[in-house]
Amino acid sequence: MSSFDFDAAVTAPFRMQPGLRRLPGGAAQLTPAAGPGSRHLREKLAVLSAFWPQALVRREGFDDTPALDALCAHAAVEHPAAWRWDRERADALRLGARVTRDGRVTQTAAGRFGLGDEVARCLQGLPPDWRRAGLLALAFDEDLALLDAAGRTAWFAVSLPSHWAPQAKLDLDFAALHAPVADRALVVQAGPGLLQLARGPARWERFVWNVTGHARLHAHPAHADPTRWPDGAATEFPSAAWWRTERQTFLPLAGADALAFTIRVDVQPLAAAIDTPARAARLHAAIGSMSPAVLDYRGLTPVRDALLGWLGSR
Repeated sequence: MSSFDFDAAVTAPFRMQPGLRRLPGGAAQLTPAAGPGSRHLREKLAVLSAFWPQALVRREGFDDTPALDALCAHAAVEHPAAWRWDRERADALRLGARVTRDGRVTQTAAGRFGLGDEVARCLQGLPPDWRRAGLLALAFDEDLALLDAAGRTAWFAVSLPSHWAPQAKLDLDFAALHAPVADRALVVQAGPGLLQLARGPARWERFVWNVTGHARLHAHPAHADPTRWPDGAATEFPSAAWWRTERQTFLPLAGADALAFTIRVDVQPLAAAIDTPARAARLHAAIGSMSPAVLDYRGLTPVRDALLGWLGSR
């Protein structure tokens, strides 16, 4: 089930802005993997098995142990049926895999797809000091990032990026992190206040969306077509179009002097996501109000007219 709130996220006139919303009390920030054959888990397994250094990135000298301990503890409280942490062993109960603090991997139950040991074999292929983070990344749909006390990016476990490379985002402050964003003035201006809010007692979420020609959850620029749209996409609307969304949340980590940032990506066929006239009208108004710079940044310039035409017909 998608955690994306369409009505809250899709607004007109469109503006690049933080768009924070307070989380209701008790709302979850992590989403347990639906099971060994779930889409998020399959794509994360493929990434971490084939090119984990592009997904698991740590700034030299950064000690991630306190933050990872806090993340494991949060996951255990939020989802005790999916995750267990006793400060020495992390158990992904739905995946049948365990990792100890020193990186030893144990398969505790057979998986229910493939050969049954995919998760354990994937973790064995990681360096020991990344295996616990790898298990956490596989046990939940969300990708994870850590900001240090100064608000600079220090650590990523991001297997499903939306056309950005974690390596290129390491050790950046908020303004530098958003430097490529079109019409970014409101976002950068809000940065200091946003980080102050995120470190406070309240929990916050925000939503990001786009229409894309890329069907996979994983969209690292080293593995995704940089043109964004296949040839002829504008004449094949909407069969070649996908609705890509993110739900992002902020999680202060007690005792770690760090802030965690969660990202849950989802991708659906555009026609399935925009399934009512009201949604079509709302999206038409948002895209119709985008500046040329934003359209270029989001890769929508080649299909803008076709997309607006299709939405108008809905």
